[in-house]
This record gives sequence, C-alpha cells and structure tokens, in this order.
Amino acid sequence: MAVSTMASIPALKAVHQQLKARMDKAVNDFRQNLASTRTGRANIQMLDHVRVAYYGSEMPLNQVAQLSIPDAQTILIQPFDPSAIAEIEKGLRTADSSFNPQNDGKVVRLKIPAMTEERRKDVVKQLNRVLEEHRTGVRNVRRDGNEAIKKAAKEKQISEDEEKRSLDEIQKLTDEEIKRMEELSKAKEKEVMQV
Repeated sequence: MAVSTMASIPALKAVHQQLKARMDKAVNDFRQNLASTRTGRANIQMLDHVRVAYYGSEMPLNQVAQLSIPDAQTILIQPFDPSAIAEIEKGLRTADSSFNPQNDGKVVRLKIPAMTEERRKDVVKQLNRVLEEHRTGVRNVRRDGNEAIKKAAKEKQISEDEEKRSLDEIQKLTDEEIKRMEELSKAKEKEVMQV
C-alpha cells in the first residue's frame, strides 16, 4: 500500500495506528485459529488449547512436556516430570474427547486418526464460521475508524477531502485484511480436504 493518507494527518495518526494494530490482531488471531484446526495429520498447534493440572494450577501442555512429531499420525509428549503423565492424559481427554492418549510410563503417544469425508466437511464448515466471525471483527474495526474520522471532520480537525480520502483508505485496508484471511482460509480448506 502507498503512503498512508491518515498517517500523514496529525489528527488521525493515532486512529490509523490503532486501526492497523486491531486489524492485524484479528488476522493473527484467525491465523492461530487455523493452526490449531485438525487436518488429520499430526500438528503440535492442535494441542495449544490443552491445559494440565500441575501442582495445583492449570498450565499449558507445552509448559509441562516436550512435544514432538515422530511421524505424520503421531504426537509424542515427553513430560518434564514423569509423575505428571496421568494429569497430561486427563488434560488431553478433557480438551478433546476424540483424543486417545497412550502412555508407556515415560512418554504419552497421541495417535491422530485419519479424518472421514464427513468430518472433513464439518471442519470446513467450522473454518467458514470462524472466518466470518473474524471478518465481522475487521468490519467492526472499520466502523470504529469511520466514526473517529467523521467525528474529527465534524470537529473541524480535518477537511472534507481528508475525510473522504481517509474513509477510502480504511475501506481499502479492510478489504486487504479480509482478503488475507480468505486466502489463509482457502489454503487451510485445501489442506483439510486432501486425503
């Protein structure tokens, strides 16, 4: 994108920075959501939401164990403290009922079953639902930015031309961020539908 009109207007510089940061946050949140989506292949990010009760507090799995992927269908979980194996198994089962962890006393193996066609379609539907939620989030940021610009114009902090250019810039930024999320979603959908 060319040099920002809003960033060059002192009255709108903070608004521009805030809008850009909030839109980037929405896209990054969407990207993290995609990373944790199950695709039928082992992926460490799919365990990001797993919490383990450890010495009286809930901790993320990756803080109580080392995670690795020995093959495409298995995640190997090696606890830093072997006495935590039972809690790790419990945390995995609580987080997702389809997880079936197995331990040998030293490590926990988590087999990732291949997804059925029906399950793949369900995952794609959920991806589309998450995409729409994040699109709405970006549009809400756009609305807030438009309101701030109209308020600045009403208070005579910016001219009508600057108002129009700034509103156009926000729309262009919104379109770019939504397009980025849609491209990420299409790539993930293609990965999910691969057999």
